[in-house]
Amino acid sequence: MSTVSTVVGGIAFWYAREGTPAPREPLPGDTNVDVCIVGGGYTGLWTAYYLKKAVPFLNITVLEAKFCGYGASGRNGGWLYNGIAGRDRYAKLHGHDAAVRLQKAMNDTVGEVVRTAAEEKIDADIHRGGVLEVAHTPSQLARLKDFHSVEIAFGESDRVLRGARETAERVHVTGAVGSSWTPHGARLHPAKLVKGLADVVEALGVTIHESTPVTEIKPKHAVTPYGTVRAPYVLRCTEGFTASLKGQKRTWLPMNSSMIVTEPLPARIWDTIGWEGRETLGDLAHAYFYAQRTADDRIALGGRGYPYRFGSATDNDGRTRPETVAALRELMVRLFPTTAGVHVDHAWSGVLGVPRDWCATVTLDRSTGLGWAGGYVGSGVATANLAARTLRDLIQQDSGQAGPTELTTLPWVNHKVRRWEPEPFRWLGVHGMYAAYRAADRRESTSPRPGTDPVARMADRIAGRH
Repeated sequence: MSTVSTVVGGIAFWYAREGTPAPREPLPGDTNVDVCIVGGGYTGLWTAYYLKKAVPFLNITVLEAKFCGYGASGRNGGWLYNGIAGRDRYAKLHGHDAAVRLQKAMNDTVGEVVRTAAEEKIDADIHRGGVLEVAHTPSQLARLKDFHSVEIAFGESDRVLRGARETAERVHVTGAVGSSWTPHGARLHPAKLVKGLADVVEALGVTIHESTPVTEIKPKHAVTPYGTVRAPYVLRCTEGFTASLKGQKRTWLPMNSSMIVTEPLPARIWDTIGWEGRETLGDLAHAYFYAQRTADDRIALGGRGYPYRFGSATDNDGRTRPETVAALRELMVRLFPTTAGVHVDHAWSGVLGVPRDWCATVTLDRSTGLGWAGGYVGSGVATANLAARTLRDLIQQDSGQAGPTELTTLPWVNHKVRRWEPEPFRWLGVHGMYAAYRAADRRESTSPRPGTDPVARMADRIAGRH
């Protein structure tokens, strides 16, 4: 089907109806504050929110290069769920019980976001239908069962394993042979959440300066073209855009993810698909997809597409390659054949932060006052909230206002990881890894054997994912 009339880029579909928000004023010049937060996405805004609620007299400034929600917070798939990057590694480093505490904190975070959005009257189309992850092949089914067992071992006693028939009763995904469902998830509208959160934070008295790119972060300083903000605490909350900062090119890799969204689908098509529970939907492929049924009855579906730009470059306002749009549409039709004739209204891309060991982290360096959080590897909608509350507690502990808390002792706090390789090895490695994953998915799709393709296992080891 032609994609001539498909809107490509324009940040994301999530801004299509109301447009991008009116810009706030840039930084007027040098200033001094108590806390400077670099980045106006979920991590930065949630951190400002919890700090200001905890200590109302704090003078907090948020600096954003474009506008709040320009990055992953305004472009993601709308999965508010309990996944966290690096949990298995944290179990190896700190013990199983420590990782269970981290997982429990993530389970609770889903409810925290839902509760806070309601309390602050942020209408973000939140529907708590849980997360359904499906398997299409014998290999995926074997991984699904292992995954299900592991999640239960990490405390998810309310997780449910379903066979092919039970899965089809929830969502009719062609070829699905089983699924695992957890209640710890919700669908939401990403831009409505970030816009509402920015408004709430500003109403609390936090200063937000947009169109203010930070070029360098150093102890007690955030440097911009318009002036320098000085603060005892400077927090880097830039996720996939971290590589644009001086000295941070190899800290976190900006991985690309791409999405499409259909026109609103008529009842006759939904009758063939089901999906009345509006679960967020994914699979156990190595190059996996993620999807939601939107509040206005569209399918929004994403996947990796073109995974990485040379030199850790980021995209231009969500522009997406035609072949990526076509591949995502082909995947959607393969999953839901009755969508073959529907129009794809919008396609876009964004970047997410990937550390070298694929572990999300939150850190406060007490010797310099520099803090950061991120490396969420695509699970940032909920993780950003937990990171923000942890940064709040770390700052209160460091400033003598409070002692250690349950959050400050979680195993991801102050985790250190080596940097990514220099180019061209970085580009070759990432593209080679995803070529291997796609090849493994193709072989698994025709193999009657349940084992994971050895090429995918090798790619995991080389990438540092296991």
